Amino acid sequence: MTAFPFIPMTQFADVFRHVAGNMARVAEGPYVEAVARATDLLCAAFSAGGKLLVFGNGGSSADAQHLTAELVGRFAMERQPLPAVALTTNQAILTAWSNDCTFEDVFARQIDALGRPGDVAWAISTSGTSANVVKGLRRARERGLRTMGLTGRSGGALAELCDVLLAVPLDGTARIQEVHLVTYHAICAAIEERLFGR
Repeated sequence: MTAFPFIPMTQFADVFRHVAGNMARVAEGPYVEAVARATDLLCAAFSAGGKLLVFGNGGSSADAQHLTAELVGRFAMERQPLPAVALTTNQAILTAWSNDCTFEDVFARQIDALGRPGDVAWAISTSGTSANVVKGLRRARERGLRTMGLTGRSGGALAELCDVLLAVPLDGTARIQEVHLVTYHAICAAIEERLFGR
């Protein structure tokens, strides 16, 4: 049996302290204003009968699915469902289009099929440079959808394509993704309160 080196509990505590510090820094800056604008955009779209299309790769793909589950199901309140689709969930579309054509178009193709003016396309990419995510958001803008990006510090190529850019002012994929999770939880809570609050 292999003996693993002992890892002191302080190492884990330091991670939580570091993340808490990051959250505090984000809370004091302009990022929170962008979160409020994103909430306004989504509430307006849902109120007018629009839907949300969300997409990303890897961990951002999982975030897209998590976010839409909160909106279609519920976050913290019993309410009517909200129309939200993660473009990362249909394996047949993802694999067929990627195999037969190109992975770079896998989200743009779905935007063509499902997106309508009045809908919102929300791209998630910590770098803001993933080619298929950028192409999907560009297609959404061409088709008259409102656009949002959830990224890291620079916003990358997504920055110029967004009506609302949520650029987490941190470096490192894991640290950015931690703020992404809190961001869409905060937005879901605010949407429920505004659209369904008692």
